[in-house]
Amino acid sequence: MPVLRLLVMASLFWMSPNVSHSADETELWSALRSGSAFAIIRHALAPGTGDPSHFQLGDCTTQRNLSQSGRQQAAEIGDRFRRSGLRAAHVFSSEWCRCRETAEMMRLGPVRALPALNSFYEAYERKEKQTRALRAWLEKERPDGVLVLVTHQVNISALTGEYTSSGEMVVARQMTDGSIVVLGKL
Repeated sequence: MPVLRLLVMASLFWMSPNVSHSADETELWSALRSGSAFAIIRHALAPGTGDPSHFQLGDCTTQRNLSQSGRQQAAEIGDRFRRSGLRAAHVFSSEWCRCRETAEMMRLGPVRALPALNSFYEAYERKEKQTRALRAWLEKERPDGVLVLVTHQVNISALTGEYTSSGEMVVARQMTDGSIVVLGKL
């Protein structure tokens, strides 16, 4: 009986609409190509945590930036898209330099700033408001086609419930009720 109960609980967990489902890589790329899902990527490797105390949004010299390994990682992310058949996308980025540079080095198309993707790591009180703004943008203003968002770990966790490493991508779908369903990670 305990094994049966465990199986029932596991199946309920798997069928929950807000729980991450692990699709295989081919299915994830297919969902991105079809435009039925979007990619949300944590910026590539940028050593350290947070930003220096003298941080200024418009001045990259005051921010934590990509390392050489991070720039290489960003280019490799773009190469993965192209190998999967995705050569162009609508690319939106946080205004932080490490996100913008990641997005630009992927070479998937023009990069547009989207303030809803800006980090709230140092201002956690903005988490709910900013996440609502991102959900609303996805629902009302999201362009058709392949969509790539480049942002920060805190933003990805707030939107999807997933923790990501530098350069890691979550493939997700927004449902008609506004909820976000994670299809998997690449």
